[in-house]
Amino acid sequence: MLFEIIRDAWSALLRNRTRSTLTMLGIVWGIVAVTMLNAYGGGFRTVLVSAFNAFGKSAVIVWPGQTSEQAGGQRAGKRVRIEQVDIDRVRQLPIIKHACGESVRQRNVQASDRLVNTAVRGVCPEYGDMRNEVPALGRWFNATDMVERRHVAFIGRRVYDKLFAGKPAVGEDITIDGAHFTVIGMLDRKLQMSNYFTSDDESIWIPYSAAGDLWDTKYASVLVFSPVAPQFEQLAEKQVLATLAERQQFSPTDKKALTMFGREQFRPVIDGITIGLEVLLVFIGALTLGIGGVGVMNIMLVSVDERVREIGLRRALGATKRVIRLQFLTEAMVMMFTGGAIGILLSYAIAYVTPKLPMLGPLFEDTSGKGDIQLAITPLTLALSTLVLVLIGILSGLAPALKASKLDPVEALRYE
Repeated sequence: MLFEIIRDAWSALLRNRTRSTLTMLGIVWGIVAVTMLNAYGGGFRTVLVSAFNAFGKSAVIVWPGQTSEQAGGQRAGKRVRIEQVDIDRVRQLPIIKHACGESVRQRNVQASDRLVNTAVRGVCPEYGDMRNEVPALGRWFNATDMVERRHVAFIGRRVYDKLFAGKPAVGEDITIDGAHFTVIGMLDRKLQMSNYFTSDDESIWIPYSAAGDLWDTKYASVLVFSPVAPQFEQLAEKQVLATLAERQQFSPTDKKALTMFGREQFRPVIDGITIGLEVLLVFIGALTLGIGGVGVMNIMLVSVDERVREIGLRRALGATKRVIRLQFLTEAMVMMFTGGAIGILLSYAIAYVTPKLPMLGPLFEDTSGKGDIQLAITPLTLALSTLVLVLIGILSGLAPALKASKLDPVEALRYE
């Protein structure tokens, strides 16, 4: 029965091909608008999330501060300092995957006749994994470099540009405050929306042990740690806070003693920006598709008026009101889905030929395209567009279908 209704609906549309085609153009345009705006919103979210994720794999930064509460016989205003014993205790927590002290100083760095003043960061080997320091060339330093206090350096991309200007850097020597270091790796271009101290592109990393040859590293500038899994970040923060509070005798409720910043702190910002934009874009696209739906409704209402006698004859032959409603609702849905299918195919074509849209590239002076928006029709985009299409189709066909089903069979047969 349903197959016959669909066949009759298609035949009815073919009887007025020009009118049906012009009506479906509105649907095509609407579904293209919904799909492309949704694809843009998805691409925007992907780029923004990637830029924030460049900060690290669930990395949490702990800044030492000053106590504001009296605890354990200690006066308020005591300065909190992170020492190696604190780092060792944090590493022993079962919920912690990596923990590392980081000591940072601004230093003059020279290569041949070029000189820059930038952040030099003494860290442990695990730091590279926590902070997504991916080498474009060479390697990150390892445990042997740390234990043997090797003077090796891993440099950010912009530091490389300033010191070497396109020349090979790996294996070359640089001097940091007069001390010689060998470059063993260079950071891949890092488009990040969050950082601390200095952006990673402007930084140089050396083993924490080697940093002790340049300045006093008894107290770390910050503590960096990562939990065993991202979902345990908040729980890990609480345990780290309790561990440091017990060792240094301050209250774990003292918010000024330590400040922690991780991905969970800026996740609500990402969601607020991206989800809000995606909802707005889908809403705008749905309004555009709704205009096409109004066109379908108008044409279907005209079709009802033109086929009053046909409706009366169907009712006289035994067709129920439900069958009549289903007939005209199916005609509207066939028109919507045909236009929708054409629109989705057209959307794929547009997404394929559209180049990447600038977003973070100009901001970071990057031409690789990693920070730009690529329009892509994902399964989620397709599902959302189809859902909007179905809703608009039902709303568009409902009024004509109800009008047709309410016609009196006798009066319909007498209709001229």
